[in-house]
Amino acid sequence: MMPRTTPCSAVALLFVCLFLLSGCATPLGVNAVSPRKAYQEAYANPLNAGVLSDQAKFVLNRYDLLQKFDKEPAAALAALHEKALHDDRGDILYTLAEGSYLYGSRLIDSYFAEEQKLAPDYFLLSALYSFYFVTGERDRQQLNIFDHRSRNAVDMYNFSLWQGFATGDDEGLVLKAAERKLPFGSISISLDTSRFPWKMEEFEKFLPADKYKVRGVSVRNRTAGVGLPLIALRKKTGKGFSGGQASPVTAVLRVQGGLAALNAGTARASLLLFSTQDTSTVNDAKGNAIPLESDLTTPMVYKLEGSQLFDLGLSAFLGREPNKIPDGLYLTEPYRPGKIPVVFVHGTASNPVWWVEMFNTLRFDPLIREKYQFWYFVYTSNKAVAMSAAELRDALREKVAALDPQGTDSALQQMVVAGHSQGGLLTKFTAVDTGEKLVQVVTGKTLDSMEMSEENKARVSRLLIIKPLPFVKTVVFLSTPHRGSFQSKVWNRNLVRSLVSLPAKLVHNSMEMFDYMTDDVKKALGGKVMITSADSMSPDNPVLKTLAEIPLAPGVKGHSIIAVKGDGDPKLGDDGVVKYTSAHLEGMASEFIVKSGHSSQLNPLAIDEMRRILVENVANPPVQRAISK
Repeated sequence: MMPRTTPCSAVALLFVCLFLLSGCATPLGVNAVSPRKAYQEAYANPLNAGVLSDQAKFVLNRYDLLQKFDKEPAAALAALHEKALHDDRGDILYTLAEGSYLYGSRLIDSYFAEEQKLAPDYFLLSALYSFYFVTGERDRQQLNIFDHRSRNAVDMYNFSLWQGFATGDDEGLVLKAAERKLPFGSISISLDTSRFPWKMEEFEKFLPADKYKVRGVSVRNRTAGVGLPLIALRKKTGKGFSGGQASPVTAVLRVQGGLAALNAGTARASLLLFSTQDTSTVNDAKGNAIPLESDLTTPMVYKLEGSQLFDLGLSAFLGREPNKIPDGLYLTEPYRPGKIPVVFVHGTASNPVWWVEMFNTLRFDPLIREKYQFWYFVYTSNKAVAMSAAELRDALREKVAALDPQGTDSALQQMVVAGHSQGGLLTKFTAVDTGEKLVQVVTGKTLDSMEMSEENKARVSRLLIIKPLPFVKTVVFLSTPHRGSFQSKVWNRNLVRSLVSLPAKLVHNSMEMFDYMTDDVKKALGGKVMITSADSMSPDNPVLKTLAEIPLAPGVKGHSIIAVKGDGDPKLGDDGVVKYTSAHLEGMASEFIVKSGHSSQLNPLAIDEMRRILVENVANPPVQRAISK
């Protein structure tokens, strides 16, 4: 006979059964997790997981505010703020920073517009609490480099500035003097542009760089520090991709007055702006240099989104579309006296976008960023090389004269010109003294002995009698067909001629010049009067052969970066377009062979070689030379 059970014993038996069925799980215990999960759990915070950290929960629990924060976050933060006014433990400030940031994030996601409008004030509070915590306002606060709260607080400060100044109606931040009345206290904020090299009215808007995910480049170059990285969009000043440049800027909020002053409404703060192209640190209250948080890649890529530069490819080479961006010289940033220009010259059917990978890498180097500024030359690459080269020389002379009419900037006299493929041929035309060698090889005569109009003589002189530009001191050739490209065979050139549409003026000029050419030159051109860049880069072109043998002018350093595909003897190889024997030049200061296809400017090893050249150029600048006129 089974014993009778009372109601109480039945309940107890039920709990025993549930305990056994649950695999011996108890209310207290542990579960095994992976190292990745363990790290995520240990260091979860409002920024990376949208939750309070264990350290913040500890403080809230100390004051029996943990559950209250879940249900009434504003009331819990108000109570903790009051505690902080009378308790000098620094961990309260850190918890207020986390709690304000997390509550601000919830307010942004609210369905109610009035609650959304409160979010910037809580984010600004988070920035202020983070500032107080990191700068050690509390005597009993002791931080060390192993305390994760230190970096977390800096990150909250940086990201809180983004959302704390998002008080306008559009995506840009409102960076101006303001009186901010906050849920707890108030603060007067001034705008300090004394370290900002430009005028605020030159800019259209300021965008948080971290708002955007970058695509299309290998690396997003950032530096860790303090401050909010910004994309500073300049107002458009003209046609072309330099109109409306995007500059990397960092904003820092420096606070005067502690928590008590904030609560009393007497705290002050300065919002400082820095160009991180020029500055990498900010001094704290004690004069110590603190690294600035920066993002040098996003402003550049942001400006290229939807850029007309991408139209300057094959269609532009064939002349099938209007030239939306005028040929010419463009600066990637406002001119900075004292920085040496590096001028990138693209190749055939190409555009400046192909230099972005190199530009992105080089500009991240602190020494390069300090010493150099980067320019691009845009040209219609279907024209004869000599014509495009003349346009490059004219553009460089005009730009130097416009930027430095008095000749006081010595950095402009140390210019570096780097050309890829056809751009390398244009580059050589900046740094040689040809005399009348090119005229004679084309016409078989000297300029004075030819019977032609003075206008035509001037045109021939501009194209073929070259004097080195006195301010070009270093040239770099990348995958350059100094002796022509084996791809520019007769059938290829005929195909190009059938596809390319040149402006009527250029065709007319070519027809006029054709009559003065020697029979050998006419034969090399296939008897065609329309001269394209494909003809210019033919291995049969006598002008190219002659130019290859002309050395660089005295005082000019030359460097070759030669691409070769495959694993064989590089001197017997090619990059798919240019043979080593065509790219090689005697008398160069250096020659670097990289295993790559023709687009060597994208290769990381070639980019690092370019960096080496620029660093060496600073350490051992080329000797000044006198140029005969």
